[in-house]
Amino acid sequence: MPQMYFHVKWPDEKVEHCYSPSSVIKSYFETGKTYALNEFMQRAESALNEASERVNAKYGYHCSSAMDQLSSLKIKAKQFDDHQSPEVTVMNITDKLTQ
Repeated sequence: MPQMYFHVKWPDEKVEHCYSPSSVIKSYFETGKTYALNEFMQRAESALNEASERVNAKYGYHCSSAMDQLSSLKIKAKQFDDHQSPEVTVMNITDKLTQ
């Protein structure tokens, strides 16, 4: 199962390197696309849950790293609750941590 990394730019211009245990992430996000924060979070939750399910189907257990990543994204997203129309840009999706 190919692990993937997706790099996102938050409304505060900070870039975060995120993890997915599966390439399914590419079905949910497009490189270079900007998403409304709520849409980004909905997609991230669906993608990471599906990725964890794929791990479960293959290995018999869910991926705690995917759930940790989702938790981290939720915490970060809360910081922008008071922003008007916050957006998140998916900078890239790669099989390498740094790029």
